[in-house]
Amino acid sequence: MILPKSNRLSSEQIAEITAIVGEFGCKIQPIVGAVRTIYAIVGDERDELMINRLEGLDYVDRIDRIQSPFKLMDKRSDLASHRIKLGGVTLGEELLVIAGTCTIDPKNPNYFYETAAAAKEAGAHVLRGGVWKPRTNPYAFQGDVKSLDILMEASRRTGLPVDTEVMEDSHIKLALDAGVHSLQVGARNALNYSLLRAIGRAIAERDTCVLLKRSIHMGPLAEFISAAEYIAAFGNPNVILCPRGTTPTLDGYRNHPDESITPLLKEKTWAPVVVDPSHSVGKATYVPACALAAVAYGADGLCIESHVSPSHGIGDDPKQAVTPDVLALIITQAKQLWTLRRTTAVK
Repeated sequence: MILPKSNRLSSEQIAEITAIVGEFGCKIQPIVGAVRTIYAIVGDERDELMINRLEGLDYVDRIDRIQSPFKLMDKRSDLASHRIKLGGVTLGEELLVIAGTCTIDPKNPNYFYETAAAAKEAGAHVLRGGVWKPRTNPYAFQGDVKSLDILMEASRRTGLPVDTEVMEDSHIKLALDAGVHSLQVGARNALNYSLLRAIGRAIAERDTCVLLKRSIHMGPLAEFISAAEYIAAFGNPNVILCPRGTTPTLDGYRNHPDESITPLLKEKTWAPVVVDPSHSVGKATYVPACALAAVAYGADGLCIESHVSPSHGIGDDPKQAVTPDVLALIITQAKQLWTLRRTTAVK
């Protein structure tokens, strides 16, 4: 729907927009009002190039889309009934909990093994552990491929599936060959469309899931859902959206907690939402409240950093990882709140 800056367009302006949309197989239908005329785009209005050209016209105020730009991730798409299962949990039917360390220390694997066992006992369904880590400082620890063996050994010992972040094509192959159940796309790579395409292709026709984190640089929610669309469009719809804090930061928090976007996402997409309270707030003492807030807003799950001895962790663990006892309490309270919310939800 084209809304002009003036009350109506001139015949020359109508001819121009008609020619533009005609290049994309669409037509213009004027809708005449008492005071203002608007112009409907009849046809598939999702082509970004067409919209960009129209929005660039100096006499166009804005374009209001009727159709969704998401062919697969839209809640009205053919995938609307698609359900994702991970760790024995069908998302939407039970609260999913992913837990584990920020980074696996290859020199001290027992910390991860102990954390994995404790996370399972606390009630987690999936283990998380960083094998490769993006770092701002090039001299900081970047992870170690040896940690992939530790991650999979923990999976064998506990019987839990695992989630780990991948940052390049070689990581995807190594993780899939090892048997990783869920690939994580970190906030720094959520706008890396080449990586998103590669992941979609690599896991096409597999049961592998993708935990897609929201980039701190993403603005409108359409950017977040579009990133998921890349993965689905290239072969795998098992995409889980993961808010993890954004900008501008709040004093005392690592980021600006964005768990409140969950209902906004659910208005637009069928994709499940699993919130990461650990990176949202960046401090262990704030994680429980953020986790419960996420559930109150309608999250389908939580991704929480936990460590048996946070002070001995590497990466973000010393600051934001909760102990297994705290993790168990969060899971208990979160499940109670999740059940309460479902049974008392306003229809």
